[in-house]
Amino acid sequence: MAASPPLRLARDLRRHGRSLWRFWSTSLASELEYPLNAWIELVAVLGNLAGSLFVLQLLFAGRPSLGGWSWNGALVVLGLYTLLDGFTTCLLQPNLSRIVSHVQNGTLDYVLLKPIDSQFWLSTRTVSPWGLPAVLAGIALIAWALVHPEPGAAAPAATAAFSGWGALLPLVLLLSAAVILYSLWFVLAALSIWFVKVWNATEVLRYTLVAGRYPVSAYPPALRLLFTFVLPVAFLTTVPAEALLGRGSVLWMGASLLVAVLCFAGSRLLWRHAQRFYTSASS
Repeated sequence: MAASPPLRLARDLRRHGRSLWRFWSTSLASELEYPLNAWIELVAVLGNLAGSLFVLQLLFAGRPSLGGWSWNGALVVLGLYTLLDGFTTCLLQPNLSRIVSHVQNGTLDYVLLKPIDSQFWLSTRTVSPWGLPAVLAGIALIAWALVHPEPGAAAPAATAAFSGWGALLPLVLLLSAAVILYSLWFVLAALSIWFVKVWNATEVLRYTLVAGRYPVSAYPPALRLLFTFVLPVAFLTTVPAEALLGRGSVLWMGASLLVAVLCFAGSRLLWRHAQRFYTSASS
């Protein structure tokens, strides 16, 4: 007798959970053989963060706000960008960069033949702890900006942001941002089945997303449209930051969730379509 859909789903979740545990435990054991990398990454993160703060200070020079955002609000945006950059270093870059080499060397055959979803395997096979300094730095910057009140404000922004259901909205928007970011990276990596030099485009994407360090409203109108409706930079940092500052809305949450679902569904459809055009080195 065939198992019911809920039982199949639970069984698949357990199987993927066990696989994820084995993937990450083995990759962490391998990466932690080089602890000096953690200090190098920490210095690099602090240097990048100091540079971003310096540029932000220049943009605020002689102004009370930047595109309608206060200093603390802009720090929240920068903190979210730093956190997502750490997420990229931990999970996206070490995994998705290998799709190109799998295609070039013909080893993608071994992935497609495994009794597990190939997109899941390619996206989670490796985890790097060297992105954790950026994640922690981003969280620390966000926390500092939220607990310190603005000049003339009666209470910190965290008071408004984390009251009632307000605590759920930032988490939902941050999860949506992570899904959007993953989908963009995976789509570009999957294009390697057709284009050999696609990794250059992935690096271009990463440097384009640097625009998310600052509120989208600080850019000219044309760039605001580009970063909202073409390349969804606004949904990565600006929209979650508004929720953290207590200015989020159900409308933006719905839009962010819709963009995340469309991006993830698009990555799944593209990957299934791309597999039809894949030819291994031996074929």
